[in-house]
Amino acid sequence: MRKRTLFGYLALVAIASASHAQEVSNDSTLVSLQEVEIMSTRATETTPVAFTNIGKEKLEKMNTGIDLPYIISTTPSAIATSDAGAGIGYTSLRIRGTDATRINVTANGIPVNDSESHNVFWVNMPDLTSSIKDIQIQRGVGTSTNGAGAFGASINIKTSEFNTKPYIGFSSSAGSFGTHKETLRAGTGIIADHWSLDLRLSNIGSNGYIERAKARLNSYYMQGAYYGNNTTIRLISYSGAENTYHAWNYASKEEMELYGRRYNSCGYMFTDDNGKAHYYDNQTDNYIQHNIQLLADHHFTDALSMNIGLHYTKGDGYYQEYKSERKLSEYALQPFIVDGNEIKRADLIRKKAMDNHFGGGIFSLTYKKGKVNASFGGGANRYFGNHFGNVLWVKEYVGDLRPDHEYYRNNGSKNDINIYIKSDYNITRGLNIYADLQYRHIGYVINGKNDKWNDATNSLQELDINEKFDFFNPKAGLSWQIDNHNRLFASASMAHKEPTRNNYTDGKLHEHPKAERLIDYELGYTFANHLLYAGANLYFMDYKDQLVLTGELNEIGEPLAANIPDSYRAGVELTAGFSFPFGLSWDASATFSRNRIKEFTEILYDDNTYERWEIKYKETPIAFSPDIIVNSNITYNWRGLEASLQSQFVSKQYMSNTAQEEHILDAYFVNNLRLAYSFKLKGVKNITVGATIYNLFNEEYENNGYAGSGYYTDADGTRHRYNYAGYAAQAGINAMGHINIEL
Repeated sequence: MRKRTLFGYLALVAIASASHAQEVSNDSTLVSLQEVEIMSTRATETTPVAFTNIGKEKLEKMNTGIDLPYIISTTPSAIATSDAGAGIGYTSLRIRGTDATRINVTANGIPVNDSESHNVFWVNMPDLTSSIKDIQIQRGVGTSTNGAGAFGASINIKTSEFNTKPYIGFSSSAGSFGTHKETLRAGTGIIADHWSLDLRLSNIGSNGYIERAKARLNSYYMQGAYYGNNTTIRLISYSGAENTYHAWNYASKEEMELYGRRYNSCGYMFTDDNGKAHYYDNQTDNYIQHNIQLLADHHFTDALSMNIGLHYTKGDGYYQEYKSERKLSEYALQPFIVDGNEIKRADLIRKKAMDNHFGGGIFSLTYKKGKVNASFGGGANRYFGNHFGNVLWVKEYVGDLRPDHEYYRNNGSKNDINIYIKSDYNITRGLNIYADLQYRHIGYVINGKNDKWNDATNSLQELDINEKFDFFNPKAGLSWQIDNHNRLFASASMAHKEPTRNNYTDGKLHEHPKAERLIDYELGYTFANHLLYAGANLYFMDYKDQLVLTGELNEIGEPLAANIPDSYRAGVELTAGFSFPFGLSWDASATFSRNRIKEFTEILYDDNTYERWEIKYKETPIAFSPDIIVNSNITYNWRGLEASLQSQFVSKQYMSNTAQEEHILDAYFVNNLRLAYSFKLKGVKNITVGATIYNLFNEEYENNGYAGSGYYTDADGTRHRYNYAGYAAQAGINAMGHINIEL
């Protein structure tokens, strides 16, 4: 493995070095080169939606080791979370309180969300930030886009464009918790007026703040391109491999008191006579994901252009875990006899695996001339994946246990087709009307045995899902550029979302969940001049049949998510930016919101009799939806020196929908200080050295977790409710040093 990596690095250096000898014969050709732009799903200055762009310069400054969600969390209404507590490994994102399964993510217009879970596993795309040109975050329904999960926010990623001249770049970071990142970049520049090749190799590692929460991440990005006067073609391949130790159990407050904030129960096996706890070394998650994109852009005229994209993603992965006192029949194993006793339960090691195939194509035809900017586009994608599990070991097992003993297998397939037409028309000077109509069809099938045991049938849960959905998603709005400094916009948009795989597998066997609907109303105002930027955006997101956890259990004892008739998110997003003299600037944003379920019925079960207890609530807070989020970034630049203080305040939030005090994530205020100095040397384009101190004031906080409730009945029939919760503890003050060299 080390030899292959070394040869890869040497090959990159050789390619980039050799390309220095290749001179571009006609500089005028470079001016007319067309860049691939499958960006019809992006908002512009006249689109009536709330959005924020993150450019390459900011991405490069913040890309010192932490995952992409933490960079995005510096934008309005966004929060990042980390299982390992240090921002590397399994990280996720919420925007306006909506979780990752409801945030649509595309890369060059290609869907990124997993087709079944609708989640985005950033851990499978390590150091993608190093190959990104810019990102647009749309809050609310936003513009029509490809893929699942467009239900509250969208993230449109555009990967790096070509460099006209050859280059080599190397960056490295190292810091607390054994964290390190090494990235090598190289490119040929333009060869023979039309061709280019860009490559990146990355290696990331961290032991994590949480005990044993290590992450070992490797990735590459490769782009070969042809640039003509009217046609551009890019072939992109990027891949990530991850090995992470489980840290998703989190810890209760009581466990933190006993064992410390870094306590991790994942992999626990036993405690020996000396009081030492032993853990399973291979309690790890392992996944490899390969992505291929073929992107083409052609300009028929100055006004008319077409973009086409073909893509394929292959994923293979598994995780292993130690399980104590498991019922053998659940794993298709027979009881066995030890010392005359029949053993029906035993400790074992299981392996859950999956392989996925996802491919398809997208297109857009854009006409832009005079007062009209219109697009017609869509996509067709197909997913197929297998889910299966093996038992690798059983404690003291007597019998025939094959190393590949399989106890469940099921497969899912999904067809996703969408088509849209949108137009931005300039009615009169400064006033634009926007309309966007999308039709989307989904066909989803799951068949086979699930990994969940059904006591009623004394067998594993049988899956037989065959669902079809047809959605119409209209959007309309007005944008008024009042003068050079003032802009006003208003819009109303509708979006629909199909249930996720878990909504089916964890739902009632004979009651399938319904699709969800969202109507989003937005009203925004911005002011901008050369010194000041300020804006305010009002939003009201009205949900119908939103799927939330109710506290109820299905037939196999799993937590049940059910459709609730009415819920909403309402708030105001304030943004401001100031440029002061002498290199000082300040950017800030604040979100004040109210997130409520109008009527909610919680269902609890007696510990002994399993009798149901229904508790009704009105205007109860939606889980993981803080009322206040504030971001601030103060930056000072002077002769190559840059210092910035990035701060975020998040108010308290509940981890369930019942406003229980024991289910609260406390408010937190976290500050990160970044220092960097850039300079040049002979033969070197640029060198930047610096350090980042995370959680500067050593805030003790948690940013994620889980919560639940139950009850018991005493002798006189009185019910007693109890609550429980687990918390994802985050690292205190820690630091990372970094260097970047551009040749």
